[in-house]
Amino acid sequence: MVDAHRTFVIVGGGLAGAKAAETLRAEGFTGRVILIGDERDHPYERPPLSKGYLVGKDERDSVFVHEPGWYAQADIELHLGQMVVSIDRDAHSVRLGDGTVLQYDKLLLVTGAEPRRLDIPGTDLAGVHHLRRLAHGERLRHVLGALGRDNGHLLIAGAGWIGLEVAAAARGYGAEVTIIEPEATPLHQVIGPELGQFYTELHREHGVRFHFGARLTEITGQDGMVLAARTDDGEEHPAHEILAAIGAAPRTALAEAAGLALADRAHGGGIAVDESLRTSDPDIYAAGDVAAARHPLIGARLRVEHWANALNGGPAAARAMLGQDISYDRVPYFFSDQYDLGMEYSGWAPPGSYDQVVLRGDVGKREFIAFWLKDRRVLAGMNVNVWDVTAPIQQLVRSGAPVDLQALGNPSVPLTDLAG
Repeated sequence: MVDAHRTFVIVGGGLAGAKAAETLRAEGFTGRVILIGDERDHPYERPPLSKGYLVGKDERDSVFVHEPGWYAQADIELHLGQMVVSIDRDAHSVRLGDGTVLQYDKLLLVTGAEPRRLDIPGTDLAGVHHLRRLAHGERLRHVLGALGRDNGHLLIAGAGWIGLEVAAAARGYGAEVTIIEPEATPLHQVIGPELGQFYTELHREHGVRFHFGARLTEITGQDGMVLAARTDDGEEHPAHEILAAIGAAPRTALAEAAGLALADRAHGGGIAVDESLRTSDPDIYAAGDVAAARHPLIGARLRVEHWANALNGGPAAARAMLGQDISYDRVPYFFSDQYDLGMEYSGWAPPGSYDQVVLRGDVGKREFIAFWLKDRRVLAGMNVNVWDVTAPIQQLVRSGAPVDLQALGNPSVPLTDLAG
């Protein structure tokens, strides 16, 4: 039975919000739990939108975090298809777009991120896409199927994870694909040029064309439909459909209007939270894509836009809201599936933070582990078509101890021996 004397409100209907609500009940919270989402769909996971669901392997219902009936069974009050338009911190309340005012004792912001938009002429043409929401995934799945049937051409702006995964899906349908990327390799800001070249070769073998060192400047069309796109080096690229995959921006407008502290935009922005995921207001927490948490292991403020951060961050915030002593120190983790290649990445090693990369295994066969190191200490590891090694890789990252480089690169030496 719900005790109405305490109310926890969760703003954001994604994975982090759903798992936070689940955790509150699992931890014995008997007060009201109100979950507000601006989409009409029940909370769902986003990775399938560019992976299994997009390529046609998974059905739509597979993306949802819980069965629809679970929320009523767990006494979770849902407000779907509703925007929270303001937070009144003094009154401990939130106002919805329809005028409803809800009181809270604790508030969790899991508002996520939104795709960055192309700021060029022609983005109003039919055939310009983004991929963030389930409705986007449904539309893009249909588009890729049609392109494959008609020998159509998809142009992708951006060679990050979303761009590459959609490229792989499009090639699976038989569509022609060109990727425009301002850096010299894909994924430059994530895995650097050393491993970026590996992904260039993978996609080229599957027929993807890359145009590096350029940005889109204009999309041209006829009768409201896309025909081509121009880049800043004077090239013109034919296209029937265009996907903007140039990153995502944290949805901080609500927090900013409420006067909550934000992280430096130069470092990814987001709502600034401490190790317990508490904001500058002691009764408001933030988690998932929108939160920039001070990471006790890495010693820096990080905003991580990946599934594992939502999966683990929502429950961590829920426990902190209940008064538990929480230090959110999960090693950043993400995964990607492209063609017959799967990878998992653990750690944090942006370009400039490491001084060498050590490879372990057979790169030619695409079965290897890459390690990024600084002063012989492992900052991150990426296993490619090598499985069940995430735990020892993360232990290497956690330990912070210098490693023997020869042993690190030798597959005959168990990783568990190196991790100590």
